[in-house]
Amino acid sequence: MDTKKTKTRTSQKNPYAISFGRIPNQYIRRDLLIYDILEELESDIVREQAFKLTGIRGTGKTVTLTAIEKELRDKDEWILVDLRSNSDITRDLIANLYSEVSFLTKFINSNLNLSMFGIGVNLAKQSPVASLDVALKQILSEVKKRKKKVLVAIDEVRKTDAMVDFIQEFQILVREEFPIYLLVAGLYDDIESIENTDGLSFFLRAEKYDMSPLNIKIIQEDYKETLKLSTETAAELARMTKGYAFAYQAFGMYMWESGTGKITDLVLAKVDYALKEKVYAKIWSELTPKDRWFLRYAVEKDTMPVADLLEMTKSSHREWSVPRKHLIEKGIIDGNARGQVVLRLPRFKEFVMDAEED
Repeated sequence: MDTKKTKTRTSQKNPYAISFGRIPNQYIRRDLLIYDILEELESDIVREQAFKLTGIRGTGKTVTLTAIEKELRDKDEWILVDLRSNSDITRDLIANLYSEVSFLTKFINSNLNLSMFGIGVNLAKQSPVASLDVALKQILSEVKKRKKKVLVAIDEVRKTDAMVDFIQEFQILVREEFPIYLLVAGLYDDIESIENTDGLSFFLRAEKYDMSPLNIKIIQEDYKETLKLSTETAAELARMTKGYAFAYQAFGMYMWESGTGKITDLVLAKVDYALKEKVYAKIWSELTPKDRWFLRYAVEKDTMPVADLLEMTKSSHREWSVPRKHLIEKGIIDGNARGQVVLRLPRFKEFVMDAEED
């Protein structure tokens, strides 16, 4: 390899990253999904006020949520608030609005005595507000008067008492036509746990977006341009990712480090280790012994007829139905593939074989 080219490459920062929670320098935006949500958020006719991003770890939920917030952040009519599902959500929402939005700071200091909640100043002439729900309605009335909108974003959402209480309150706020919107991102199990809670039919009906695989052709062109790979190598590498966002980053990062332009055994070993440590070990630990037993047969092929799997395992459709449901929920197999067992995760066979040895 040309020494000058090597020196230039090593002096540059690796554009790919496998850390969670931030947007890498090099990533593939889910433009259509982002556009759909932004179109709903900015529409003059309000049809949806709650949106759910769901998928397994490493599919780009946080990156997509952050990208949507980034699009709205510089727009004057939007007020963005990031919260945690294990916090006192309504209180933290009001506290954020008070501390971050100047016209609401003035409004609360002049009109609402929230001192018993540790928010604002103590207004001697006014009785303390007894309910944060009532206070939130008054604050949102002021937001509406100013022709503003509030987007509450919650990443890694999970079912907590505070989350359930907030969604119930959110339903009332939507019904009373307040300009408040909700965008959450979470794992399949966590989203489903909230959806199945009694009294949260609103959340169940809210628009849900599955983090489907990235487009293989786009990954190929990205690798070809960024890593300076041949068309054949870029195509092979892209296929190996199966469109899984974390794998796309991992393959890109270790190919960049390698600098050889070839898919070496060392690159594969590093990718396999990253997948295991960051994602697969956690998924594996949450599976039942029966799930794992079926998987040891299923990973023999990327796509296998259900009839073949049942023949190999000497099992019935009834015995397979529960593990199948679990494996779909964990994002390991494709739930849309009828009569077939289709593996969604890249190099999962290598992980399972390694797990068996352990």
